Amino acid sequence: MLFLYNSTLYIAGFFLRIVALFSPKIKLFVEGRKNVFSTLEDKIKPTDKTIWFHSASLGEYEQGLPVIEKIKEKHPSHKIIVTFFSPSGYEVRKNNTVADVTIYLPLDTKKNAKKFMQLVHPELAFFIKYEFWLNYLKELETNKIPTYLISGIFRDNQMFFKWYGGFYRKALKAFTYFFVQNEKSKQKVESLGFNNVIVSGDTRFDRVNAILGRDNSLDFIQNFKNNQPVIVIGSSWPKDEVLISEYINQAPENVKFIIAPHNIKPDQISDLQSKITKSTVLFSEKENKDLASYNVFIIDTVGLLTKIYSYGTIAYVGGGFGNPGIHNILEPATFGIPIVIGPNYSNFAEAVSLVELKGCTIISNFKELKGAFDHLLSDNSFFNEKSEICKSFIQNNKGATETIMKIVNKAL
Repeated sequence: MLFLYNSTLYIAGFFLRIVALFSPKIKLFVEGRKNVFSTLEDKIKPTDKTIWFHSASLGEYEQGLPVIEKIKEKHPSHKIIVTFFSPSGYEVRKNNTVADVTIYLPLDTKKNAKKFMQLVHPELAFFIKYEFWLNYLKELETNKIPTYLISGIFRDNQMFFKWYGGFYRKALKAFTYFFVQNEKSKQKVESLGFNNVIVSGDTRFDRVNAILGRDNSLDFIQNFKNNQPVIVIGSSWPKDEVLISEYINQAPENVKFIIAPHNIKPDQISDLQSKITKSTVLFSEKENKDLASYNVFIIDTVGLLTKIYSYGTIAYVGGGFGNPGIHNILEPATFGIPIVIGPNYSNFAEAVSLVELKGCTIISNFKELKGAFDHLLSDNSFFNEKSEICKSFIQNNKGATETIMKIVNKAL
């Protein structure tokens, strides 16, 4: 099976180079990996002390960031190496200031894994949430490098728990500790014979809690809001926007809307605008506009949504009508904003928990969406109850980073 795994990677690498000729995203995936080893040779000396963090994409990076920042604070002489698998993570965070080197992770071939480990020679290694690359894990184990899983989630459908997944189960021996999000994940890992499992919780709670201590002000959003209730639509997809647009078109005049679509391609932004009959303004066209006079503000840029949530009255988090499901609900929750989402949320533990606590409302059609928004806008007692549940949810679940650092500091 391991031979099949390695053979598949080599074949995939060949075909990816062909697909890259036609797909901009795959081109980034392929082109971005061409200079990885020369970058490492240039930026890392044999005498450097290094710590390696790997994240699949942007969400996992944000999940690991509290630990990265804490290690950087306590061990400033170490160089931090951050790797990404996906272009959607690397392209957004390639210029981050917390890491000394940020690169794509070379494909998990034996040759790449050996060369990467020789150049990076990490003192510690961290994998965030998931992505278990077998050759990298084997090299980490061979070189006796302490390796940790942060905010891990384990489910029945993963390879480890299949009858044919023995080579994946063997790879887990590389981990010094598994820091998992919940008791169920702990039990799943322990069922494989491991006892080095700690329920630390999800580091994202620490990440979003820290947002409250930062400057979240945006003058142009304040001007647009103009002391009116605002429904923030975060990371919306077309299926979300069909329902949202219908509600906007018949909503009370005093209610304003900020939409931050997941995809900001001009044609999709134009399509969204065409569905809305009320006055709209784009972020890219906001200069010299009387923003207070508009009903809808469409954010056709990235990187502002977290701060925008701080101005929200209600949040609708998109993605719940697609696969794999909803986007980040923790950011609006930390500001105590009642949250509405689509029906596909079961793969996200934080969403399942907040739904069970009744801080998050599930909708599956326009009638339910309208009912949820109207109830929150008209019933102050109901609104305040939802708001308090969301705030308490964040506060009651923070602390994962501290739990992890108590163990990690012993290895440094």
